[in-house]
Amino acid sequence: MITWQCLSFAQLTTHQLYDALKLRADIFVVEQDCVYPDLDDNDRADDVYHLLGYQDGKLIAYLRLLSAGLTYDNVSIGRVVTAQETRGSGIGHQLLKQGLENAARIWPNATIEIGAQEHLIGFYSQYGFKQTSDMYLEDGIPHVDMVLTQGDN
Repeated sequence: MITWQCLSFAQLTTHQLYDALKLRADIFVVEQDCVYPDLDDNDRADDVYHLLGYQDGKLIAYLRLLSAGLTYDNVSIGRVVTAQETRGSGIGHQLLKQGLENAARIWPNATIEIGAQEHLIGFYSQYGFKQTSDMYLEDGIPHVDMVLTQGDN
């Protein structure tokens, strides 16, 4: 069973913050061999929330919810990550569902934008996201922009 928590930066404990940053570094920097500035100051911006999924005391899933205007004109979801050992178990689907539910609770009827890794277009499309850009490279990884408009999913 996964325990989900959606917290502002100020609500995170030092252990939760460490867990989130470690999971992000393990996947985005080490596994994907991509050196980039993960700590972009958005983590602690006002109206940003961190969704953490713990199982047996270990953080296995994480994403952050960002208010409109921080990374996109609309609300956005980013830093979507699951622990490597959980892949293929449906954790990614649970994480995105929790993220969308929390976004709808915090920002009712908001349009949501994401920068998705290109190989995940099909995954996000299952939830109503539509591709809105051509492929572009972000830190050497093919990405596309996608949008979810309330009522479209």
